[in-house]
Amino acid sequence: MKPLFHTLETPPPSSSPGAPNLSLLDRGSLQIHVVSIQNNFPIQNARVIIKEQGSEGRVLEQLDTNSSGQTEEVSLAAPPESISLDPEAAIAERPYAEYDLEISAQGFEPLTINGTEILSGSTALQTAALTPLEMGMEAQETIDIPDHTLYGSFPPKIAEPEIKPVNESGEIVLSRVVVPETIVVHDGVPSDRSAKDYYVPYRDYIKNVASSEIYSTWPEATILANVLAIMSFTLNRVYTEFYRNQGYDFTITSSTAFDHKWIYGRNIFQSISLIVDEVFDNYLSRPEVRQPILTQYCDGNRVQCPGWMTQWGSCALGEEGYSAIQILRYFYGDSIYINTAEQISGIPSSWPGTELTLGSSGPKVRQIQEQLDAIATIYASIPRVSPDGIYGPATQRSVAAFQSIFGLPQTGNIDFRTWYKISHIYVSVTRIAELNG
Repeated sequence: MKPLFHTLETPPPSSSPGAPNLSLLDRGSLQIHVVSIQNNFPIQNARVIIKEQGSEGRVLEQLDTNSSGQTEEVSLAAPPESISLDPEAAIAERPYAEYDLEISAQGFEPLTINGTEILSGSTALQTAALTPLEMGMEAQETIDIPDHTLYGSFPPKIAEPEIKPVNESGEIVLSRVVVPETIVVHDGVPSDRSAKDYYVPYRDYIKNVASSEIYSTWPEATILANVLAIMSFTLNRVYTEFYRNQGYDFTITSSTAFDHKWIYGRNIFQSISLIVDEVFDNYLSRPEVRQPILTQYCDGNRVQCPGWMTQWGSCALGEEGYSAIQILRYFYGDSIYINTAEQISGIPSSWPGTELTLGSSGPKVRQIQEQLDAIATIYASIPRVSPDGIYGPATQRSVAAFQSIFGLPQTGNIDFRTWYKISHIYVSVTRIAELNG
């Protein structure tokens, strides 16, 4: 899955002025979305400066955000895609390029993001959350994105049983599998009481982890298999209340030794984002087992883990034409299958089951029109729509504009991922309005 992007004439990074870096022969794409950290509303006319990595990096691009808080997509130099598909090459040479960003806007504290990752042929999406001046922060905030887990050095996963015992009092506290609205991520090992806890929307968490632990250049089936494993593991932590039963106040940690690598402020990749939006209510099951399977894995190159999925092994199988479920069964056995959560927390009403298109009508159409119109009061480039329960051309234009802003295929139709993306943004917008009221 390689999304198309608009190419600008941007000079490749260099180790010295005027000297091209010959290892950066390919191109990737980057779009920045600037929002207020206070309410996640878009910030128009924010200035974004893209620089070569390092404190003395030269300026490559200066961009301004539109009414949706977004810059145009820009093309940036990246290493050849082949490096990110070869486990040995990807250790010897970093398979992605890194860029530093400086973001500023009137009325907000400036923000620096160091290490935004660009992969060949992929669209990177970087959110920059600025702090309003009235919130009282004095110093400029800097986010340093560490190495990708397949390139840097991180502790391997400590093995656990994939199914938690159900005969212990208090171990299983939920009666059904529910996709949570929010994941509380402890940014450190469980015992580190000084580590900060972050409240992260579930889908954003999965996209962050997947972008931190696999490469967006990998085959679509490989990405899907890894996303399903990440989601199943996460929902096992939710379902069993694993950490809360140990006296902690969080859902999961950012430590690779215990859970997955989640990185505050990092960019995600569009190809990964689209897959997560399509399957976010799925997880992995075994017959006669109620809880999601704790699907553990390792890189399969520097670390071996018999009985678990290996990330590089999943890449190789994807390149051989294996489907996602075939990849998962290759590693976890033939009994594993894809299941669907019974409930999605925080969503006003569930997916109607079929696409809403031009000519559709009824209460589901009216509901989505009401949600779109509320979102359009914040995102001015989305046309307002009258909630009449009829899916006409005006609704189609509004949906297409929404899809354009939030990185979905611009069909003008409401499919599964568009429905839940609209619901997610609507809940965020209306909740802020209620707090401000």
